Amino acid sequence: MPSALPDGEPMPEDGSLPSHALAGAGDRPLGFYLHVPYCATRCGYCDFNTYTATELRGTGGVLASRENYADTLIDEVRLARKVLGDDPRAVRTVFVGGGTPTLLPARDLVRMLAAIRDEFGLAEDAEVTTEANPESVDPAYLAELRAGGFNRISFGMQSARQHVLKVLDRTHTPGRPEACVAEARAAGFEHVNLDLIYGTPGESDEDWRATLAAALGAGPDHVSAYALIVEEGTQLARRIRRGEVPMTDDDVHADRYLIADSVMAEAGYSWYEVSNWATTEAGRCLHNELYWRGADWWGAGPGAHSHVGGVRWWNVKHPGAYAAALAAGRSPGAGRELLSAEDRRVERILLELRLADGVPLSLLAPAGLAAAGRALADGLLEAAPYGAGRAVLTLRGRLLADAVVRDLVD
Repeated sequence: MPSALPDGEPMPEDGSLPSHALAGAGDRPLGFYLHVPYCATRCGYCDFNTYTATELRGTGGVLASRENYADTLIDEVRLARKVLGDDPRAVRTVFVGGGTPTLLPARDLVRMLAAIRDEFGLAEDAEVTTEANPESVDPAYLAELRAGGFNRISFGMQSARQHVLKVLDRTHTPGRPEACVAEARAAGFEHVNLDLIYGTPGESDEDWRATLAAALGAGPDHVSAYALIVEEGTQLARRIRRGEVPMTDDDVHADRYLIADSVMAEAGYSWYEVSNWATTEAGRCLHNELYWRGADWWGAGPGAHSHVGGVRWWNVKHPGAYAAALAAGRSPGAGRELLSAEDRRVERILLELRLADGVPLSLLAPAGLAAAGRALADGLLEAAPYGAGRAVLTLRGRLLADAVVRDLVD
């Protein structure tokens, strides 16, 4: 089942923010994340806040239905307008994720986007993305999204090998994601991403190379590749515990990452975050960069997280509880935390070190600066950027990014 929400202080019923949260807001970009919590089936590795029809039956009634969902989410967009008051910012990025957003009719996704446009306005060069399951779209659906203002789409490919997809409980067929890239291009999408997963039990180096070849051969301008993390409580974790499938070790993950980086670099893709590659700077995911650089975003939907001006909050998880709160005129927020200056400094290091331009050494405390010197000597940080005052991971440093970050934030 989906993972638990963090602890925090209660969220005000009207969703109001402390006055300091909007101080200087005009200097920060604003994004929206729209969470669609529905899936046709639950993938064996997934612990996201998503629900199948079976899981919702009898727990949310009409309020939790897909049919009403767009209207419910639009209510939260309108709440955001009230909470943010006279904030003049046009929205720079919109990202619709899930779940499987494309289980909703295209017109519902377009209506959700239109609500943001009506309430806030969209920046002239706004990036508007939706995730999509390859089996849940066709050329007509994609054309409707594009006509409605979406200009970027992210397809969940994961693998090109059927036996790997089976272990992951993915429902699409090999070859369909690559066809979707062509269909999205034909519909007029400027930017297309494919999501890949490496390190699935039973996957070989040959399987991973075949997946990379298929993905890059389709011609997306962005690829995300993530090591499989087996979360407790998932079906895959239970299968591994029963000995039905083997656990993949860290050395295999490292080998697969090195293969990915080499293959993608040869094909003209440059890394700009540890798990993300793009053919051009324009092809990068600007919405994710908002997260990584600590900008402001409003997360609408069950379990969605938001951050504005050092205030972070999260919504109730269940679609029924989420809809009931909005129907009663209350914020669906379940809790929040006010980040201190030290919290924000540490988070900058945690997130920005994963980026290709790294993090300023000036952010590091004395112990962290000493750790950076050791990381440089160990070949984990690039020498030239270090000399210019920035900590930038080497390829080997990327393999050990979590350990490097832990040392630098001490």
